[in-house]
Amino acid sequence: MAEGHIAELDEHVDRKAVFFGNRYGLTLAGELYTPKDLDETKKNPAIVVGAPYGGVKEQGPCVYANELARRGFVALTFDSCHMGESSGFPRRVSSPDLFSENFSACVDYLGLQPFVDRDRIAAFGICGSGGFALSAAQMDVRIKAVACASMFDMSEAARLGQTPEQIAARKRELCERRWKDAEQGYPEYIPSFPANPIPEEEIPAELPDDVSIWWRFYAVPRGHHPAARGGFTATSDLSFMNYGLLEHMDEIAPRPVMFICGTEAHSRIFSDIAYRKASEPKKYVNVEGANHIDLYDRVDLIPFDTIEGFYREAFSE
Repeated sequence: MAEGHIAELDEHVDRKAVFFGNRYGLTLAGELYTPKDLDETKKNPAIVVGAPYGGVKEQGPCVYANELARRGFVALTFDSCHMGESSGFPRRVSSPDLFSENFSACVDYLGLQPFVDRDRIAAFGICGSGGFALSAAQMDVRIKAVACASMFDMSEAARLGQTPEQIAARKRELCERRWKDAEQGYPEYIPSFPANPIPEEEIPAELPDDVSIWWRFYAVPRGHHPAARGGFTATSDLSFMNYGLLEHMDEIAPRPVMFICGTEAHSRIFSDIAYRKASEPKKYVNVEGANHIDLYDRVDLIPFDTIEGFYREAFSE
């Protein structure tokens, strides 16, 4: 297993590091997964795979890209700008526009490869990148189809369940934080998870369920990565409060959309809302008994046959 990757590379798959730019001039670090028997004289279908919000390519994306390449697709994973091995300073700054743009930058890169069919490029997003993949597909018609697992709409999450008074108070809090950031010359970032992995039994018992679930992936050997310690700079939240990632879901049609969600996922509400906004053709896949993080890496639960069928049908049209 390569250092940092949470899953073994399949013996029938090749993986190589790649670097390319987005339209803001930032360099994205990616990994290109291809079948070892790939015929590079032909134009092959390709899928961009995005990481959970705050995650990196060596975590959930390597699980999906590995399996997609084993099934014959070219798959590209990447670190969002300001994250992991990608450029962008200060580190861990988040932006709905930049993070959506990263998907289009991946399409740019794939479309320049002589063995990739520009008319058969799709996107897949896990957790927060599901929202960014959908956002990118709304504007980038080159994305032939888009699917997501445990989708988390970060713009919806920034306001969900809050009263106007609570939203106003949150804005005041973050704007006060901007003064402090300006004074010190660097934005505040407070990691959510420990620098080194801990045994699962050491996860603090007092954490509520909707917080401890993140610890059960990011803080333990299962999914820990030193570049993914949770969250972003504090004032990054402001941009999501002023942005609707999925306001134009109906404009993805007639390209197909698929949502995959565990029946026990605390994040189901985001897939439910986005599914209602989407136009046909659309599909909702329930994974019985799965929670949110199970769809990051549980290959026994992730419905890969369904995912493969979804893309092959989209690419055949």
